[in-house]
Amino acid sequence: MQFALSAGAMLAALASAAFGQQAPAAAPVAGAAQAATAARIGFVNTERVMREVIPAQQAQKRLKTEIEKRDQEMRGLVAQMKKIEAALEKNSASMSEAERRAKQREFSELNRDFERKKQEYAEELALRRNEAVGQVLEQANRAIRRVAEQENLDIVFGEAAFASQRIDITEKVIKMVNAGSATATK
Repeated sequence: MQFALSAGAMLAALASAAFGQQAPAAAPVAGAAQAATAARIGFVNTERVMREVIPAQQAQKRLKTEIEKRDQEMRGLVAQMKKIEAALEKNSASMSEAERRAKQREFSELNRDFERKKQEYAEELALRRNEAVGQVLEQANRAIRRVAEQENLDIVFGEAAFASQRIDITEKVIKMVNAGSATATK
C-alpha cells in the first residue's frame, strides 16, 4: 500500500531524520519517516566556498590587477581632460574663436572616449568576473558531488535557515577544491 505525502509531511520527516528526532506519529508519515531515516543529508555554504577556495582568490587577484591597470589609463584621460578644461578657463579670453572651438572639440572627443572606454571596461569586467565565477562554481560543484558520493549523501543543500555542523560538508568541499587547484598548478 502506498501513501501520497504532502510536501510538508515529507520535509518534516526528512528534517527529523537529519537531526535524529522522532517524526510525529501519523499513519501516512510512518512510511516516509522510515524512508527518510535512510536518507543522508548534507549542507554546503556556497558563499564561504566562493570566498575561501584558492581558484576564487586567484581570480579575484587577476581581476584586481586588470582593474588597477585600466583605472590608471582612465585617470590619464581624466588628467588630460582637466588640463584642457583648465587651459580653456585660464586662456579663453586670449584665445581666438578657432582655438577655443578646437580645444572644446578636443575636450569633447576625450570625454566621449572616456565614456566609451568606461562602458567597455565595465562590460568586459562583468564578462570576466562571470567567467571566473562560472569556472570556480564548476570546480565547487564537482567537489560537492565527490564529497556527497564519498559520504553516501542523498541530497546536499546549498541554502538553509539552519544547518547542523554534523551535516555541514563546506570544509571538505573547500579542501577538495584547493587540493585540485594545487595539483592543477603543478
